Amino acid sequence: MKHSSSDQPSDNLPKLSVPARRALAAVGVTQLEHLTNHTEHEIKNLHGMGPSGMKQLQEALKQKGLSFKAK
Repeated sequence: MKHSSSDQPSDNLPKLSVPARRALAAVGVTQLEHLTNHTEHEIKNLHGMGPSGMKQLQEALKQKGLSFKAK
């Protein structure tokens, strides 16, 4: 398994507000890839996750060719 110097094993999420980060951590999301185990609806409804945070997550997933879990 190769690692680039930009890899951050514990956190490759976009820069989010503290409440949004706490909300994600509470459901075990500490890396962008973890979002693929959750539907967009689940994440959107977390206390602390706002429209701005959702937009950042959607764009970050898209850039990596990833997406939220299908319903």
